[in-house]
Amino acid sequence: MADTAFILIVEDEVEHGEALAEALRRAGHACRVVHTGADALTSLHERTPDVVITDYKLGGALNGMDVLRHVKTDSPDTEVILITAYGSEQLARDVLSRDSEFQVYDYLIKPLDIDLVREKVQRAARQASTSRENRHLREQLNRAFSFEGVIGSTLVMSSLINRLKRIADSKITVLLVGETGTGKDLIAQAIHVNSGRAAKPYRAINCAGLNENLLESELFGHVKGAYTGAVTDRKGVFESADGGTLFLDEVGDMPWTMQAKLLRALENGEIVPVGSNEVRIVDVRVIAATHRDLGEMVSKGEFREDLFYRLNQVQLQIPPLRNRRDDIPLLASHFLQEANPEREPRGLPLLRISPEAMQKMVAYNWPGNVRQLKSMIASLVVQKDDAEVIVNDLPEPIRGTTQIVPVGSTAWTGLTMSDVEKLHISNTLKLTGGNREKASKMLGIGARTLYRKLKEYDLN
Repeated sequence: MADTAFILIVEDEVEHGEALAEALRRAGHACRVVHTGADALTSLHERTPDVVITDYKLGGALNGMDVLRHVKTDSPDTEVILITAYGSEQLARDVLSRDSEFQVYDYLIKPLDIDLVREKVQRAARQASTSRENRHLREQLNRAFSFEGVIGSTLVMSSLINRLKRIADSKITVLLVGETGTGKDLIAQAIHVNSGRAAKPYRAINCAGLNENLLESELFGHVKGAYTGAVTDRKGVFESADGGTLFLDEVGDMPWTMQAKLLRALENGEIVPVGSNEVRIVDVRVIAATHRDLGEMVSKGEFREDLFYRLNQVQLQIPPLRNRRDDIPLLASHFLQEANPEREPRGLPLLRISPEAMQKMVAYNWPGNVRQLKSMIASLVVQKDDAEVIVNDLPEPIRGTTQIVPVGSTAWTGLTMSDVEKLHISNTLKLTGGNREKASKMLGIGARTLYRKLKEYDLN
């Protein structure tokens, strides 16, 4: 069955309108037939259609062009197909032009070919769904809480960003805790950019995988002759970040003896380069990050308690992507906007993600978190030649996911059953990009039942 859409047919010849509606209903669409332009405007205000099919010549004060203007003004996502008589094709071509103030999607010439009608309506309905989805994402981006590239529209991200704004312009040490790939480095940069140190250097170092000697040199620098190969003096990141911000990633992997030297630098601003006895004073704001439980490491004797409390002046928990699934379409859209320009020099269309593919992405657990999502989007932008990402284009673990996840983050406690049903239907429609046929299947109800519920709850 074709994707279900709501079609408004405006035809002053009653039999022709009903015949057209019956043919489209057999294709799986829901139809409403009206016979004047005035009735069409009334219907538009009662329920927004996906597609309007209107005859150019209508009995009454309003013709098909008037209907077109009202539709595009009140419901720009709705697509309009204009019916003209044989010999009047130029009229339709004029409003089909991109230069037209109010553009139709396509036109039909009487006598109508029903198969052609079904085909054009199906394409128009898909275009309306895509436009609505893109507008929804734009609105989400406009509503999204953002903080120098940290994007989110969920409550958990709203809370995090509000805390970031409060602590950014201070000297307090921040500990970022979260799984690998959750964007701790991006958050550290955002704190720096929004602080009074923004004009000063920002430096970052990953403490994992470096042995003690190399890490000490990277942090505090060395003098000439400190060890074999040290042919010149070299500043460490503490000194090069003087006046600014230093991000210590994976601080939980720092060797024990280095932890004492780091504590001294944090408490007194004092560093000693390797091979030197000279104490140097630096003014550095430190932001540390880890995916490990430092409190548990302290209890096991694996991390210094005094250093833990010094780093842990403010602790921010960065949620994994699976705990903020409502942000996945938002983030995917953001990463597409960043990467899509790479396609233009190759003459490729801008990439978009189908509702079915997005549904799989929302259901997936993303063990690599935001970093994994961004990497996948970048790969698709390079490898895809056509315009739409479908389920089969996704990596196997994502397209094969069968996990059932809650839609949205609404808490149902205290709501009436009617409120729960309304919110559940609304969230399911968001997940399917407004595709009502897919929503009805996910909800386990028939298409007619869904349409009745949409009307009952005034969900357009």
